[in-house]
Amino acid sequence: MHIRKDDIVEVITGDDRGKRGRVLAVYPGKGKVLVEGINRVYKHMRPSRQNQQGGRLSKEMPVNVSNVQLICPQTNKPTRVGIRFLPDGSKERFSKKSGVSMGRVAPPRLAHARTE
Repeated sequence: MHIRKDDIVEVITGDDRGKRGRVLAVYPGKGKVLVEGINRVYKHMRPSRQNQQGGRLSKEMPVNVSNVQLICPQTNKPTRVGIRFLPDGSKERFSKKSGVSMGRVAPPRLAHARTE
């Protein structure tokens, strides 16, 4: 999965289309991400000893990762994400539009290092 926690993403389909938010959690097994302020639902709470009032609690629900796109830090627009190996053998994410790096993903490995 190319999206990580604390990335800024934009929703490309659904009711919240066009909204941006920060990724709070990533669920790779389910293929979903939890985005701040996106896909809000109401949970109805029954009055109890802890919550005397009861009422409706608004919270975010996970969104399918195919419905969000990462925001490029340079152009501030949605972009696809690629993975490439650096000369020292470490792996990094990069923006397909601008080619700018989005941070390292894996430490250096000798098997992927280029020796020229």
